[in-house]
Amino acid sequence: MTQSSASWPKLKRDLIAILRGVRPDEVLAIGEELANAGIDVIEVPLNSPNPFQSIEILAKNLSPHVLVGAGTVLDAADVKRLGDVGGRLVISPNVDPSVLAAASKAGMVSMPGVFTPTEALAALKAGASGLKFFPASVLGPDGIKAISAILPKETVIGAVGGVDENGFAAYAKVGVRTFGLGSSLYKIGAGAAEVGERARLTVAAYDRVFSEV
Repeated sequence: MTQSSASWPKLKRDLIAILRGVRPDEVLAIGEELANAGIDVIEVPLNSPNPFQSIEILAKNLSPHVLVGAGTVLDAADVKRLGDVGGRLVISPNVDPSVLAAASKAGMVSMPGVFTPTEALAALKAGASGLKFFPASVLGPDGIKAISAILPKETVIGAVGGVDENGFAAYAKVGVRTFGLGSSLYKIGAGAAEVGERARLTVAAYDRVFSEV
């Protein structure tokens, strides 16, 4: 088995804020609101404007406990660029062994996108830190539960795509506690205060569900 990337970190809340489309001039205020609300993982997808600049701003200015990185990572060369600006998280929509190998070599946390048992097992074999079941809204909790039955018990399973705070309870029932949240937290044009309010509501919903699990 390929050496794995860095282990998925121990977090109070396994919530990933996906800032697709965010601009460098607004990213720090938004990132500070997210961190202050209690969300400690921030992803800037690489199809955003000047994404590496945004990632560098977040990595340099937020507390070191906040895990900052890139989403939509499709090329191993981008993993190096990510490391150069201080990013520590590699999230992809697919399973690319070269991307996962680069993340592993750099000691980064990785979470590739999977949809089938074949993809999930291939990602783990290639060294993934965790798995992003995407789009989760299509698989649903029952689909993820069925696939997770054949995975190692320690596998970190994230539900991403069409997920918001209203779905936490259903996923919690099948053992999922990691979520990537996009438009339910941030949409292009949203101000920092608006994102902060959405983040606080999301964190409160997460805490209610997982305090009962």
